[in-house]
Amino acid sequence: MNGNPLYHAMALAVSTALMLPVPVAVLAGWTLPWMRKRQAGMRLRAYGFLCGYTLMLLNGIPRIADASYETVMVCMSVGVGFGVAAAVLFLLAEGKDSGALAAGPVEPREG
Repeated sequence: MNGNPLYHAMALAVSTALMLPVPVAVLAGWTLPWMRKRQAGMRLRAYGFLCGYTLMLLNGIPRIADASYETVMVCMSVGVGFGVAAAVLFLLAEGKDSGALAAGPVEPREG
């Protein structure tokens, strides 16, 4: 039912190498050079990426362990909750950035 565990292990290894370092670095205080103007929502984005990574873990680990159908379905259901949480965090980060950009410095009027 769960397929070849090697494929799931490779997918988790690639997702760990690609998705985990940047959010951890952002939460540690490092900011990507092209995101320095959008500082307001960076922590929310980092938490969103970690929720997405948790979704991958919850979908992959039970399959690697050749868990029962019920266990896989429960983990997938919890994973969907993390996916929804990631989407909400990304939306909140975008709203926080747009509010921060709108409240930027105001140019003095001449007159």
